[in-house]
Amino acid sequence: MANESIRRRLAAILAADVVGYSRLMERDEKNTHTLLMARWKEVLEPLVANHQGRIFKRTGDGVLVEFSSAVNAVECAAALQHAMAAANRDMPEDRAIVLRVGVNLGDIMVDDSDLYGDGVNVATRIEALAEPGGVALSDGIHEYVHGRTGLEFVDSGYHEVKNIERPVHIWTWSPTDLTNDPIKAAVEAPPQLPKKPSIAVLPFDNMSGDPEQGYFADGITEDIITDLSKVSGLFVIARNSSFAYKGKTPDIRKVSRELGVRYVLEGSVRRAADRIRINAQMIDGTTGGHLWAERYDRGLEDIFAVQDEVTRTIVNALRVKLTAGEEQRREGRGKVDPQAYDLLVRARQAILQFNSQSSKDARGMLERAIDIDPAMAAAYASLSIVALSDFINRWNGATPENLKQALELAQKAIDTDETEPLGHHALSLALSWMRRLDEAEDAAERAIELDPNSASAYTALGSIRDFQGRHEDALALYTRAHRLDPQFDLSLHFLGRSLLSLGRFDEAEIAFKRRLALAPRSDMTRFYLACLYGRIGRHEEARRYWREMLDVNPNFSIDHLKRALPYRNSNLFDRLVDGLREAGVSV
Repeated sequence: MANESIRRRLAAILAADVVGYSRLMERDEKNTHTLLMARWKEVLEPLVANHQGRIFKRTGDGVLVEFSSAVNAVECAAALQHAMAAANRDMPEDRAIVLRVGVNLGDIMVDDSDLYGDGVNVATRIEALAEPGGVALSDGIHEYVHGRTGLEFVDSGYHEVKNIERPVHIWTWSPTDLTNDPIKAAVEAPPQLPKKPSIAVLPFDNMSGDPEQGYFADGITEDIITDLSKVSGLFVIARNSSFAYKGKTPDIRKVSRELGVRYVLEGSVRRAADRIRINAQMIDGTTGGHLWAERYDRGLEDIFAVQDEVTRTIVNALRVKLTAGEEQRREGRGKVDPQAYDLLVRARQAILQFNSQSSKDARGMLERAIDIDPAMAAAYASLSIVALSDFINRWNGATPENLKQALELAQKAIDTDETEPLGHHALSLALSWMRRLDEAEDAAERAIELDPNSASAYTALGSIRDFQGRHEDALALYTRAHRLDPQFDLSLHFLGRSLLSLGRFDEAEIAFKRRLALAPRSDMTRFYLACLYGRIGRHEEARRYWREMLDVNPNFSIDHLKRALPYRNSNLFDRLVDGLREAGVSV
């Protein structure tokens, strides 16, 4: 007869208990119990009621709560931790009531007013995996609420838990105040408006009537970004983050908030033979109001003049004064050969595809561009980067001779036009990989001097400092690069690498996990995560990420990586690999 009262349903279960409850009770049993009862009554119960939940069990220092809505359960969990953090603000740390919270969506059995079953069991198990003051979710409930709550959860991997046969995939969240942690703020918080006039250039629409001309509209957009980036009085978002909106029709005010800029430039490009028409308009992203709109109709050979006009219009509208050096560098920018320019633009698009075939294609196009116009400094610089990429990634039969070639091409770019920032950037990369770090540092600093908004130049200088062992300096430079390019996943990887070298493991984990969310196929980020988990004793996770890395790149070689990465002190790299050894990984 008892079984007749049992029925099943799907429910979201929240499990919470007190961190270190036995220790608190041992120290002050009466006051701990009184304070906990007050927290349940004044904090927990009102929040559960507001989120339409039901407390169905109390376990001394813990509670179990049922919700019919997964979103309500997760939002209640976050609100509970925020409220508990606020309630503990003025309390001594050794007396504070701190909770761990787990939330699971699963099948439950109902027996009178009590609940049993897998849905409840998993909730109680994953609650123990949450950080103190944080929340852990099962993968099932995360998949359901993702994008519906405004909360960002970190993938914390698979875990073996007591009495559950299968590994449980969990996601975690913490309400840490980002304003007190510049690294977490750089990684997780919406960027704040800079003091300088700030602008993002969205990908211009291709109005040529030929979808294959989309590469040309992208190339014009990139060149306008680059031209604006050279103005020291502006703050300019990098190409990678601007192009995150390609093919979309976003609300300009949303773009402004996400990128942390006041102004947004958008427009279109129409190409017919060797003539182009560019329409551009600038919008105040804080209001959505249009500030100005212009049309430029020229021959393609005058593209540099058009770019200069766009930049000067923006500079004048924002009342920014060019420095004497910036004015001088803009003088005498002549005409361009349309075919050579087209090849340069196509090659840049190929480089961005980042694989062996696209690298080979880019090399061919750049060599043809140089044959047509031997004075095209950017083509030499781009060809230098192609040669270096082949070496680093072991593409297209690359040998150490590629390094020498990369160096010569970078120097050729500078000899052709000393004011071309990409030449100095390419030189800094080539010198870095040749382990000539001090010379590389000078080249990267010159690239930043010529292009003070270059996220890639800040990243290059950060890597040089990282390889020199100056990890704090590297961290500041990577943080700057991430601010200029907030939606570019690779900057998160570099942030994580410097944080790992500094022993700031929690922050490094956040950066690496965020990078994997944006670039799920990254072998290098998995490598560093495996090293990190080995260092901090989470050996099962270290082994899992090592296996995943080999799935992504079966040819991964630690020996090659050690030879290639130009650490001045090889012990810095060895210390990373020690984490793998500690986790039992055979390296």
